[in-house]
Amino acid sequence: MARRAARILLKTTRLKTVFMALFVSAAAIVQSGCSSLFFYPDKTSYITPDRLNLAFENVYLDTADGETLHGWWLPASGEALGTVYFLHGNAQNISSHLLNVAWLPEEGYNVFTIDYRGYGQSTGAPDIEGALHDSETGLRWLANQPDTENTPIFMLGQSLGGALGLNLASEWVQRNETPELAGIILDGTFSGFRGIAREKLSNFWLTWPLQAPLSWTIPDEYEGVDHIANISPVPVMVIHSVRDGIIPFHHGRDLYEAAAEPKQFLQTDTPHAATFIIPAYKNAVLEFLERS
Repeated sequence: MARRAARILLKTTRLKTVFMALFVSAAAIVQSGCSSLFFYPDKTSYITPDRLNLAFENVYLDTADGETLHGWWLPASGEALGTVYFLHGNAQNISSHLLNVAWLPEEGYNVFTIDYRGYGQSTGAPDIEGALHDSETGLRWLANQPDTENTPIFMLGQSLGGALGLNLASEWVQRNETPELAGIILDGTFSGFRGIAREKLSNFWLTWPLQAPLSWTIPDEYEGVDHIANISPVPVMVIHSVRDGIIPFHHGRDLYEAAAEPKQFLQTDTPHAATFIIPAYKNAVLEFLERS
């Protein structure tokens, strides 16, 4: 009996050890890879503005914490009606997102877009705080350009870029920064960093038990649904697709419901971040820009 008890104890101990190893490994992987829920950068050059016959300038900005950001300035064709500050989604870099805004210069709008730290030609490694800092660095550069004087500045953020832009716009408005923003467009944006992290962690059996504690490692002050009302009286346009397989439709609905007037909701039916392949959706955005 002593031998049997010892063997049972040994088996139980081994099972506990294996389970704990799996648990600790999952926690370590998810914690170390928490940023990977939001950031999937690469350095590949997919397409450049000259290949689309767009005039452009390379822009390099130094951040206060020692990183260098790369961006593109795309001037409007003819006299500019305004400027769109574009914040792209979480994958690849600006060269893979260019087609989302390449149509705007022909419509009379300057476009400025940057890569967050760790993306494309920008230095560093991405994280939430850093990307928020980078988005503000880009807006401050844009606000001081002679080409933007006496014309409205709009912000267009897709997916992750919308979450960054929403937080930035809220602070910009609350601090009475100048120039004033003329309008904010959020396309396929999640309602909060912690909320979407918890959703994604719940989709994998190994991380399902950890969804709550690990999502708590993400600061809760960046939940866009809590800040979107602060953007008022700047007009907000929320765009979300019922076919979005990356950011579920309810995120767009939740953001719109939490926003204060003036606001507009555009329900679409394209895949994630593919809004502007449909001319009617482009026209809806142009109408929003013109009204704002």
